[in-house]
Parts: sequence; C-alpha cells; structure tokens
Amino acid sequence: MYTLKGELKVIGDVQQISDSFKKREFVVVDASGQYAQTIMFQAVQDRVDLLNSFKLGDNVEVTFFLRGREWTNPKDGQVRYFNSLDAWKIEPLGGGTATSADNAETFVAEGDDDLPF
Repeated sequence: MYTLKGELKVIGDVQQISDSFKKREFVVVDASGQYAQTIMFQAVQDRVDLLNSFKLGDNVEVTFFLRGREWTNPKDGQVRYFNSLDAWKIEPLGGGTATSADNAETFVAEGDDDLPF
C-alpha cells in the first residue's frame, strides 16, 4: 500500500461499468515537490462511497494500491498493459483519530527531471 497527501481537485460520478462492477474516479493534486502532480485514482465497488463526505478543495490522505494488468485484444492479439491506483482509504488531513494502514509506503511524486526516462 502507498499513501499520497494532497488537495481534491475532481470528484467524479459513480460509473456502473457492468451489473457487478462500479467505480468512481477522483483527482488529487500533490504540491509537495518542485512541480505539482495531478494524480487520478479510482474507488471501486463499495469504496465509491468513501468520497461522499468530501468536497472539492479538501486536503486528504489517500491510501491506495498500485494495480497492473495485461490484456490481449481478441481481434488482433495485441498485448496491452494497464495501471490503476485503487483507493482503499481516504482521510481528511488535519483532524480525525484514524491512522494510516500498516506497512504503507509514502509515494512522493518528484519533478520531471527526476524521472529515469
């Protein structure tokens, strides 16, 4: 698990993808580094309700999983790879008594010149 602190910039509507799957996307701006990072997360299934008590501009800490998957296009056999940041917990900053999840790493977005590519 990872954590990221920042300001809520976008809270999307709940999307019913199929009969058994729903998701809600949201964006957090992390301004802790030299360059602000705009990070999109998704909350899935029962986690879509985590955002109900927040509003745009709120400072939050998001605990999330980094997910990756491989998909093969059935039409042409081309393999593609996808990543997602799946929110597990969203907490307001500056209050509350809840603590971060055990063994969570802090994800710090660095400036562009720190990227390995």
